[in-house]
Amino acid sequence: MKINLAHLRERSTSGGWIDFAVFDAKSTSGTNSANDSLLHQLTVKARASGLKVDQSALAYSQGGRVRFFGNKNLVDYLSNCSVPNWTHQIEA
Repeated sequence: MKINLAHLRERSTSGGWIDFAVFDAKSTSGTNSANDSLLHQLTVKARASGLKVDQSALAYSQGGRVRFFGNKNLVDYLSNCSVPNWTHQIEA
């Protein structure tokens, strides 16, 4: 199954750069442990495909709203933005 992801680079608050991935999870099981496992699996696959990933998050729809799960700082950042455009696909 192919999973869409957005691989982006933004300037951090400390002045350096952060490379991050946001995965299109479509829906999640709702449990933190399952979401952690899925996020870890997708992050490993993205890195194995040659992408630099410092932080990652899942994007999914719940109750008609987009939600994010993952690194707290990245989730906070994404919550103030729209869902990024998908830039890559990986095999899950």
